[in-house]
Amino acid sequence: MAGFGIRIEGLRKRYGQGDTAVDALKRVDMQVAPGEVVGLIGPSGSGKSTLLKCLGAIIDPTEGRMTLGDDVIYDNGWKVGDLRALRRDKIGFVFQAPYLIPFLDVTDNVALLPMLAGVANGEARARALELLTALDVQHRAKAMPSQLSGGEQQRVAIARGLVNRPPVILADEPTAPLDSERALAVIRILNSMAKQFQTAIIVVTHDEKIIPTFKRIYHIRDGVTHEEAGEGRSLGLA
Repeated sequence: MAGFGIRIEGLRKRYGQGDTAVDALKRVDMQVAPGEVVGLIGPSGSGKSTLLKCLGAIIDPTEGRMTLGDDVIYDNGWKVGDLRALRRDKIGFVFQAPYLIPFLDVTDNVALLPMLAGVANGEARARALELLTALDVQHRAKAMPSQLSGGEQQRVAIARGLVNRPPVILADEPTAPLDSERALAVIRILNSMAKQFQTAIIVVTHDEKIIPTFKRIYHIRDGVTHEEAGEGRSLGLA
């Protein structure tokens, strides 16, 4: 995958028709390279949630173009036949809440997605253990979610988002419930994983603790994006 992990051009989302139509997204232009983590910020009602749902192939945009790697996935209409497979294989999700399956242990929580994609059980679990090791939670591989701390649960959720090796990860308020130390640890992990796996990561956030860490930020206001340089404050990464 060369060029961009994700590229969005002129994306628009209109709800309704005629005089009652509402443009939730008026024009969104974004690009995120493989290995890069960018911030997406904006006030409530600015279009962040709508944009995330369009990027995640959960709702249909009205017009525009989205490219993942070298593949155009949307160009005034979806260009892929199976949106479920697109979400499963090409887009990873990390949410504010970990949403781990309570009756599966840590390894199975992470290995489930590749298993559903047809990866052999042994390979899926090997992938899971590789990521759990990279995230320093391999010692919790057989633990149940209820036995984990909040920080451990979030790291397992990050592993699950990465396990299918998607070109793009969408992280929706991943640090909101965390204190400063844990919030910065999560962003440090996302940056490290982005570089290691050449994943493009978009972090939607209101969290003032982490905004200074982004090198690039997209503001969205009234459905329109504006790019600006961030502070890129050091996280102590190599």
